[in-house]
Amino acid sequence: MSSKSSSNKNTVLWNPAAEGKAGTNLTRYLEWLKEKKALVFNDYAALWKWSTDEPGAFWASIAEYFEVHFQQPASCALTSLEMPGAHWFPGAMLNYAEHALRNTPDGDSGGILFQGEAWEGGIRQEEISRAELRRRVAAVAAALKRMGVKRGDCVVGFLPNIPEAVITFLAAASIGAIWSNCSAELSARSSLDRLIQIAPKVLVAVTRYRYGGKTHDRRDVVEEIVAGLPTLEHFVLVPNGDEATAELSLPPGGPGSHSWEKLLTDNETPPLFFEPVPFEHPLWILFSSGTTGKPKAIVQGHGGILLEHLKVLAFHLDLRSGDRFFWFTTSGWMMWNLLISGLLLPGVTVILYDGSPKYPDFTVLWDLVERLGITYFGASAPYILACMKEGVKPSALFAFDRLKGLGSTGAPLPPEAFVWVYENVKRDLILGSISGGTDVCTAIVLSNPHHPVHAGRIQCIGLGAKVEAWTDDRQSVFGQVGELVMTAPFPSMPVFFWNDVGGKRFRASYFEKFPGVWSHGDWIEIESPGGSCVIHGRSDATLNRGGVRMGTAEFYSVVENIPEIAEALVIDTGGLGREDRLLLFVALQPGIGMDEALRMRINQRLRSDVSPRHVPDAIYAIPKIPHTLNGKKMEVPVKRILMGTPVDQAAGQGTVDDPGALQYFAELAANLSQATL
Repeated sequence: MSSKSSSNKNTVLWNPAAEGKAGTNLTRYLEWLKEKKALVFNDYAALWKWSTDEPGAFWASIAEYFEVHFQQPASCALTSLEMPGAHWFPGAMLNYAEHALRNTPDGDSGGILFQGEAWEGGIRQEEISRAELRRRVAAVAAALKRMGVKRGDCVVGFLPNIPEAVITFLAAASIGAIWSNCSAELSARSSLDRLIQIAPKVLVAVTRYRYGGKTHDRRDVVEEIVAGLPTLEHFVLVPNGDEATAELSLPPGGPGSHSWEKLLTDNETPPLFFEPVPFEHPLWILFSSGTTGKPKAIVQGHGGILLEHLKVLAFHLDLRSGDRFFWFTTSGWMMWNLLISGLLLPGVTVILYDGSPKYPDFTVLWDLVERLGITYFGASAPYILACMKEGVKPSALFAFDRLKGLGSTGAPLPPEAFVWVYENVKRDLILGSISGGTDVCTAIVLSNPHHPVHAGRIQCIGLGAKVEAWTDDRQSVFGQVGELVMTAPFPSMPVFFWNDVGGKRFRASYFEKFPGVWSHGDWIEIESPGGSCVIHGRSDATLNRGGVRMGTAEFYSVVENIPEIAEALVIDTGGLGREDRLLLFVALQPGIGMDEALRMRINQRLRSDVSPRHVPDAIYAIPKIPHTLNGKKMEVPVKRILMGTPVDQAAGQGTVDDPGALQYFAELAANLSQATL
């Protein structure tokens, strides 16, 4: 299938049935607005326009509809439309954890289902009811208080995607402490680059994890992290797998050491109490990938995350009581935070999986979906593309009777991958390609259960997100590629960056290009206000060929559709102060070599399916394309390396899936003259 034919936006792959549309959460919300607020909207576009024209009224309605418990009410919903500077629900007091753990009309239904890879002693599986989750959170919260943790202190983890990470986060949030976590695969240096910024009081960690059929010992890393955090007062060891104890060499006179089991069983646990905190009080700290410098410590608030995640999970992903929600993610990616917010919705079960998505083979996650009766399965676009290239046909192995939604994020999903899903997974499901990011910890362009799915297109702009495509002269455009901006405040935007005196780094990150307007860093093409759209890749890795500007996603959809090519990376050197050249790097399928015939075929395909201006000046076959740990291609760091930036400055150590993959580009930069580049 050619990229051209499959990218036709009129190619409808799925349509919502009338009875299905009537039963969605979005329909119930529209009916509620009509009954309670006398507001009538004939279609999604009209609802979106109201939600972005009157953000205060819209977000106040979200709080009311979901019965958010304000322990103290707000004086208003939004102070102004100024960015940065707008404040949400001033005076309001609430707590995110209360809503994740509250008793609901569904009783004790839902909770957490966990499965990990098989250890030496067997597979760790665990089901935690909501009642048991509340009990464990109460016990850990009481233990944190005994350690002296109070509102505003930082509690951090070095934890994989296991239940203890969720429990510790909710315990910290319940007492007004601030949570942050580093995945257990991160190096000590990368972890300290992040955690030392936020001066944590307590560290909760594992000393090993299981991935790809191997046990990874992290004792040395944990010891280095503990020794490198001068503010640390307490350390909690979480057993993982069949581990009972671990010998650690902790610094003498260092933090007090505790076992996880003792936290759960020590002393009588008092009733669960939720510390009232201001709406914008820090809930968690997420870190940018660190691929372009020191990781930014991004702080998001209790109230903004609560309202946004309720909205996106209920109205756009259409999660309902009885659903089982799974997104394949590490505990260090913002999708983990969105996943565990499934607990905010009554009767929803959150599925955690800790392990490799391709061990023992690429069917492992599809098997999990079938066995656990998962109703909504999310993964990264690179994972879906990998399954497609591997020739996996899940529908030939599994029935997927309960599966109703499939999510994709982390990179643009090309049209042919949409078609693959409907031909090889299930025809009757909604494929939700979504895009947003760590900075807002959500998706701002995403799925819509009222709209059809078109090949290669994201269904809509999210409610309350005033997303536009802008030209350099601040003109909003439709039907053409522009810079993705948000022209009105959005509640899950960062409250601030940690230790960013005067907010200088915060403003430079989002408001430097267009003062007063949020610049997201992506290229987007929008069909109509609030309508379907296409993300064309990062705007800071743009291909500008003779004035024809294009994101990299469209380029990759053509190149990676060639059977011999496993993956590609393209770099435009025009912004490097050197000769304007387009360099294409390809990782080939096993057993395939680069020859002149393949080069000619690549060039011919790009000439016909993209444009003659996008035929590369040079094609290099390389062993591996470098990615961040979240699977994103490292376009900007590679571009900086080709400009002469040392590898360790172009990309933070520990942010690369294979550090050796970047060394190739350093050697290329050293060997090629400026004239050649």
